[in-house]
Amino acid sequence: MFSFFKKKLRPAPPPPPAEVPAQVTQPESGDASAAPGTPTARSAPASAPAQVKWPAGNGGSMIGSALVTPIDIPEALALAVAPERQRWFSKLQQGLRKTGSSISTVFTGSQIDEQLYEDLETALLMADTGVSATEHLLADVRRRVKEGGMTHPVAVRNALIESITVLLKPLERPLVIGEFMPTVIMVTGVNGAGKTTSIGKLTRHLANEGASVLLAAADTFRAAAREQLSVWADRNTVEIVSQENGDPAAVSFDAVTAGKARGKDVVLVDTAGRLPTQLHLMEELRKIKRVVQKADATAPHEVLLVIDGNTGQNALAQVKAFDDTLQLTGLVVTKLDGTAKGGVLAAIALWARERAKASPGLRPVAVYFIGVGEKLEDLETFNAREFAQALLG
Repeated sequence: MFSFFKKKLRPAPPPPPAEVPAQVTQPESGDASAAPGTPTARSAPASAPAQVKWPAGNGGSMIGSALVTPIDIPEALALAVAPERQRWFSKLQQGLRKTGSSISTVFTGSQIDEQLYEDLETALLMADTGVSATEHLLADVRRRVKEGGMTHPVAVRNALIESITVLLKPLERPLVIGEFMPTVIMVTGVNGAGKTTSIGKLTRHLANEGASVLLAAADTFRAAAREQLSVWADRNTVEIVSQENGDPAAVSFDAVTAGKARGKDVVLVDTAGRLPTQLHLMEELRKIKRVVQKADATAPHEVLLVIDGNTGQNALAQVKAFDDTLQLTGLVVTKLDGTAKGGVLAAIALWARERAKASPGLRPVAVYFIGVGEKLEDLETFNAREFAQALLG
C-alpha cells in the first residue's frame, strides 16, 4: 500500500521572464481542487530542504470545515481513491469487529432511553475506552441527540461515530520526512509489541518511495534483535549500523553521524524493548536521546512508541511512562486485529488533549500508523473517521 507517500520535491527553478509565476504551488490537501486521498505539498524554495509528507490516511480530505469521505463525493471522484485504501478499511473493520460488535448491539432497540445510555457506558468500558473517555463520549452523544432531536437508536450510533471522530482527529497528522537531513526517528516499546517488525515495515515503505534509509541496531539488550533487524535491512536493501555487544548509545551516535555523512534521508534507531518499571533501561533511553543530540543538536526529530492494541488500558499506561521519559511525538498501534480493546485509542486521545493543555511547549502526540496483522500491507496511516466507522461496523 502506501502509494500516497509524496515524492521528494525538486528545488524551485529560477524565476522565468515574462508573466510566468516564479514558483508553482501544488494544491494542499485542503484545496477543493485536490482529489480526495491525494497527498500534495507546496513547492519548497531553492534554499529549503526537500520535504516528504506521509499523509495521515487516504480516506478523505478537508474542504472548508467539512470532512469529505469517499461516500460523500461524486462517483467519478470516488474512483480516484486508491482501491488499496478501500481494502484496508475492510481489513480494519474486520480486525475491530470484536470491539465493534459489543458496542453495536446497544443500538438494536426501538427507543432512546436511559437504559440505552447505561448499556452504552458498559460497552465502552468493556472496550477499554476508560472511565474519563467514556464519560466524555457519553456527554457529547447526549448533547448531539438532544440538539439533533434524534428519536431512534441508530441515530445515537451515528452520533457516537461523530463524537469518536472529533476526539481522535487531533491524533491524525502526517509524518514529515525531509525537513531535517537526515530525519532521525527513535523507536521504542515493550518486548512483544511488534517494534522491530514495525521498523522493518516502515523501512520497506520508505525505501519503496525513494527515501534512503539507514538503520541503527541499538537494541543490544534482546537476544537476536540485531540479527532480526539485519534481516530487514537485507530485505529492503538498506544500510545498517550495528556492533556486537556494543553500547546502544554509541551505536545510535555512530548511525546518526554516518547518516549525515552519507546524505541519508532517514535514520531509524531501534532501541531495546523494556517495561516502564525497568528503571535502568528507561534511563538508558534518556542516555540514547542525549547522545543522539550530540551527533545532531536537532535530533531526534521523531520519538515513536510502538504499542500493542490488545493490551487496552495497559497501553495507555505505557504511553504515559514513555512520554515522561522521552517526550513522545508519535505512536504506532499494532495488533488491532481481533482485539476487544480497540476503545483504548479514545483514552489515548483524551490523555493527549489534556497533555497538550498542561504542557503547551511539548510537541503534540500523533498516531502515525496502525496495524491489523503481520503482512507488509497490514500497517497503514491512521485516519480518525475511518477508525471510528470501522469501530462501529
